Amino acid sequence: MTDSEHFHPFPESDADRLEAENFDPNQLNALGNRAIALGLIVGHGYHQGKYELLKRGEVLLFSPREALTYLEALIQSREQADG
Repeated sequence: MTDSEHFHPFPESDADRLEAENFDPNQLNALGNRAIALGLIVGHGYHQGKYELLKRGEVLLFSPREALTYLEALIQSREQADG
C-alpha cells in the first residue's frame, strides 16, 4: 500500500489537519459513546467532512475539535449535576 492509498477514517483534508493538531479521533469516539450511555445524545459520527452529533429532534454539526470540546463540556455538566 502506498502513502496515497493509506486509509483515513475521515476525509483526507480533515485527517491532515487533525494530525497536525495532535488530535485523537479515538478520544472523540469514546466521548461520543459516553454521551450516548449517559442519554445526552442518540448518535455521533463523521458526516460530509464534519462531526455530527444527534440529539432528540436536533442535528449538530461541528469540526472534530469543536465536537470534542462540546462533548467534554456536556459530559462534565451532566456529571456535576449528578454529584
